[in-house]
Amino acid sequence: MATQANTTPPDLAKELKEVKRRLAAAERAPDTLNKFDRYPTTEWAAIGRGKTGSNAWSSCGIADVTGLVYDRVECKFITNNLVAGKREAEVRLAAFRHYGTAQKECVSASRSLRLHGASGMGVVGTGLIRWVHGIPFGWDYADGTATYSIELQHRYLVGPEATKGTRVFAIMAPEGSSTANLTNRGTTEDAGHWWFSPQYRDDSAFSGGFVTIPNSDDGSYAISNMHYCAGLPADRIPEASADGWAWYIGGASEWGGAGNVNDTFIG
Repeated sequence: MATQANTTPPDLAKELKEVKRRLAAAERAPDTLNKFDRYPTTEWAAIGRGKTGSNAWSSCGIADVTGLVYDRVECKFITNNLVAGKREAEVRLAAFRHYGTAQKECVSASRSLRLHGASGMGVVGTGLIRWVHGIPFGWDYADGTATYSIELQHRYLVGPEATKGTRVFAIMAPEGSSTANLTNRGTTEDAGHWWFSPQYRDDSAFSGGFVTIPNSDDGSYAISNMHYCAGLPADRIPEASADGWAWYIGGASEWGGAGNVNDTFIG
């Protein structure tokens, strides 16, 4: 079949269009004016995070990096109440492309950093991750609507630890009931021990039984948002990689599985 004049095979035309788009994106790439980029985040405290959504990855820190300059980022976070063997976490950095109405897709992810925590409660930990994000042309609005984010995500490795409340035996009555007929009687024995027994005459209003006082500790660990998310050049953080580089103070830690953009996450 003869090729018509002034036509180009569709696949070649598509490739030429993509090359043209990339050249235009490179021309629009922002100039490096500073030695780092800082992407705004919010929250500055370790917030308790319960297990939700079948323990899928959930984000506790989000930075809008549309218009980013550097391909290396650093973020810092804090943890609390990670207890070895009882409530442990794993964290990662992941990049997302946002488009349409409340839709996003994971385009890259670091390895998971497993935080085993310390042997006791109340230990505040500090972590830092350096990562090559791998976002393709983050400054380029290819379809006019896409934006990009880097998110600090977490999920339980162990736990959350089940906690029990305290049971107290008490005289109970509906709120607002009269206490006019309720008295206490004290007796003593030779040993000097005092015993108190409640006396009441209105069985319809009062009853006795155990009341459970919930434990203020719900068994979950706490992790903060990113205290900052900064883009840095290679000479500032040469150890950053696509897998991620990190340190953690506040208990034992180790690297887990490789980054997986297909892992389930809560959007």
